[in-house]
Amino acid sequence: MKTARSEQLVLCHDCRLLVRSRGDGSSACPRCGSPLHQRRPHSLARTWAFVIAAWVAMAPANLYPIMTVVYFGDGEPDTIASGVMRLAEEGMLPIAMLVFVASIAVPVLKLLGIMLLLLTIHFRWALNKMQCMILYRIIEVIGAWSMLDLFMISILVTLADLGAVAQVSAGPGASAFAMVVVLTMLAAISFDPRLIWDLQEEAHD
Repeated sequence: MKTARSEQLVLCHDCRLLVRSRGDGSSACPRCGSPLHQRRPHSLARTWAFVIAAWVAMAPANLYPIMTVVYFGDGEPDTIASGVMRLAEEGMLPIAMLVFVASIAVPVLKLLGIMLLLLTIHFRWALNKMQCMILYRIIEVIGAWSMLDLFMISILVTLADLGAVAQVSAGPGASAFAMVVVLTMLAAISFDPRLIWDLQEEAHD
């Protein structure tokens, strides 16, 4: 099966020009001068590093308070989990479910999805390559949407400052959660999905 790699064709990551490589690792894009690589250098190592760092940041993101809402002098810090439970207890179940999905389920599932792709390449699992690509595209697309919680907190902190009536302040958990989101996005960017298809080429060989 003919592929771009078998034909020594390389796509420039910067200007997107398709170039025929000399195969000695020293080629440069004739249009923008950027180094050409058949695959992103150290893609797996970088992706693993971002994934591990994101799991480490996940602990303080869920254990430390993410936000404190004081209403008429009454209020206490809330973690993501306690905030979800409080919303459910107050009858706001749809909002509680939305916060749970956006702040807990999505970050965890994204990391597990990236780990599945990494382990598929490492152990050469015979998974459906098209399904792996769909999984990667989903992770890549929904990455930025995890910032919605942080945008909401920043807006509330800015607008809900009514002195003794109501105040909203961000907690250390918000910073940790932002790190989780950013690290997960970097992991998705660092991962080279072409490595998935390399497994299929090796299987045919």
